[in-house]
Amino acid sequence: MGRMGRKNKRDKKNDSNLSWGTKNKDDGYDVLVKENAAFELYYKAQKIVPDDQWESFMSHLKEPLPASFRISGHRNQGKAILKIMEEGYFKALTEEQAKPECLSWYPENLAWQLSLTRKDIRKSEANVKLHNFLVSETEAGNISRQETVSMIPPLVLDVQPHHKVLDMCAAPGSKTSQLVEMLHSDEGKAPEGLVIANDSNNKRCYLLTHQLKRLPSPNLIITNHDASLMPNFHIPTPGGGKDVLKFDRILCDVPCSGDGTMRKNLDVWMKWNSANGSSLHGLQYRIARRGAEMLCVGGKMVYSTCSLNPMEDEAVIHRLLADAKGSLELEEVSDQLPGLKYVPGLSRWVVMSRDLTAYETPDQVPETMKHILRWSLFPPNPEVADKFHLERCLRILPHQQNTGGFFVSVLKKVALLPWEAQERKPVVEASCTNSTALSATSTAVEPTKDNGPRSPARKRQKIRGFKEDPYLFFDEDEKLWPPIKEFYGLSDLMDPKLLLTRCKEGKKKNIYYTSPMVRDLTRTNVDRLTIINTGIKMFARSENKGTDCGYRIAQEGAIAMMEFMKKRRVVITRDDMTMLLLNDDMNTPPEIHLFSPNAAKQLHEIDTGSTLMECYEQGLHIVVVAWKGKTSVRAYVAKCDRIHYLRLCGADLSKYEVNKFADKERSTQNDLDEKDGMDVVEIKEKVDMDLVKEEKVYMDLVKEEKVDMDLVKEEKVDMDIVKEEKVAE
Repeated sequence: MGRMGRKNKRDKKNDSNLSWGTKNKDDGYDVLVKENAAFELYYKAQKIVPDDQWESFMSHLKEPLPASFRISGHRNQGKAILKIMEEGYFKALTEEQAKPECLSWYPENLAWQLSLTRKDIRKSEANVKLHNFLVSETEAGNISRQETVSMIPPLVLDVQPHHKVLDMCAAPGSKTSQLVEMLHSDEGKAPEGLVIANDSNNKRCYLLTHQLKRLPSPNLIITNHDASLMPNFHIPTPGGGKDVLKFDRILCDVPCSGDGTMRKNLDVWMKWNSANGSSLHGLQYRIARRGAEMLCVGGKMVYSTCSLNPMEDEAVIHRLLADAKGSLELEEVSDQLPGLKYVPGLSRWVVMSRDLTAYETPDQVPETMKHILRWSLFPPNPEVADKFHLERCLRILPHQQNTGGFFVSVLKKVALLPWEAQERKPVVEASCTNSTALSATSTAVEPTKDNGPRSPARKRQKIRGFKEDPYLFFDEDEKLWPPIKEFYGLSDLMDPKLLLTRCKEGKKKNIYYTSPMVRDLTRTNVDRLTIINTGIKMFARSENKGTDCGYRIAQEGAIAMMEFMKKRRVVITRDDMTMLLLNDDMNTPPEIHLFSPNAAKQLHEIDTGSTLMECYEQGLHIVVVAWKGKTSVRAYVAKCDRIHYLRLCGADLSKYEVNKFADKERSTQNDLDEKDGMDVVEIKEKVDMDLVKEEKVYMDLVKEEKVDMDLVKEEKVDMDIVKEEKVAE
């Protein structure tokens, strides 16, 4: 979901006057009053909410936002998780209001909404177990906590495995995860396309990297650039030259004022004013415009915000369509979301100043305010409004299905943009499925070289952050490769040139794997793009002297390895997998003779070292990296993944089930019991020591302040009385 825009200097200056309430020593904190008269006046004037629904709209805004999540990861495991969740956790819920609601418009029943507060979780053991299940599977990457409305943009983008996809403002990464899942929808087959996830904030890029590692993909690149000034991605051509990559799909979820998030971001109630949206309009337009430039003809771009404000929504779309002069069209996508309630986009809206003065036309705006309330904020003239089809935009209101507020639109590029056509010789456009949309002889157009209408000049943002390690791809004669290839029986189909390390000198700690297109993009753009991360960890260095190979398989790359790996693969039963995973003590791994006869036979036939343990029973498809020793086998799996696989196997997870709420209550009660058990002597001694400390502190203050000694004597008498009263108690 689009993040709230940057604070301006005035906001920062006034931050000291904003608070959640006033602190009172006796009463604690005041409750935040969820009221903003300016907000109500502004949105009543915009008429985005039918009059008879206004009270429901406002009351929902003041209620906490329900939790929502979707089942992610691999499809076959996703269906298994769905079955476990419905039969093992949902049925046990006792209260009707706690029952999760399936989102009808999300495919295959994989998205749910849950109205459970932290207080509700404590009410029953079933609620606690569901909570623990969701936390555990989220950590393992098989469930994604994501706002309901945030799931919509990737769905309407309709990503296919061969598409080249750009997410311009990707952090924190929930929508990017959806895009990666859709790219890998054809399981068992590596996709031809890729996803590039970009964010302008360097720190958020590392958060993005962490989030996307839960669904490892060799077809992913994470970059750090200002989306409004996004540089072109160069790609090599067969003739040895360079071309510009054009994208099949672009997600443009821009920074916004965020007034659709008032149910979870409570500070918006206090900070909201009508100028917030107007001030972000220019940035949002520049990002959307740059996205349109990077899109191939025939490609689609989603523009979305978590704001309800027409200045950030329809006004940006109208301005972009007007500038595009027919080369962009809004698509009707509501039929892709069956059951979703929404209101269509507006063709008329009201432009207001910060003091809520309304202006019908740009000519009415005073000269002193024209740099704020620009012509581009105003709606189209009524006589031409129909040709823009702004009603094809979707605005989701909080009261319609108990969600946050959101705006989404889908643009299709049907021809070159006017300023693109002006600066290029006529060329035949390649299809969207082609990796490039320019001929080898055409001139790449950088974002600063167009003749289209622009916002006032803006300083280029200076990107700051950590200096990234290099991306060093293997050469044909890489010395590390032959022993690894021989040990794991890797086929010639695995191109070693797709492997990379991040270390120039010394021992290579990790070896990463990428797709061919990611490799070409990374190498070609290394000096002109800030690439934060790419590739999945395929091998990790192992110092174990009992093996002939210095690298073990990383769990992250296990699935990708299976396409090429012929040796050191052991097929085991469900019971074998359960035994292997339940033995999480590294010092006492299960002995080989405890495995089923066929599995034990396979294990005895391979040498010491890393191996893949595979289970395919009853629809299961579990692959675990393990270390085969002389007489035992132990799994190299993180705790969260271990619990996930055991759950799929139907194992007893009681050793991992912890009711943290009950533990906390027991701990609190134990403290109280300990205090109750203290005898009078202990209490008296404790009181005496406390009073000694109080008197010492007081006497130190007396010395510093030179208080009258008569007052000190009087005060000491009072302290003696207090001491006697406390002992008596």
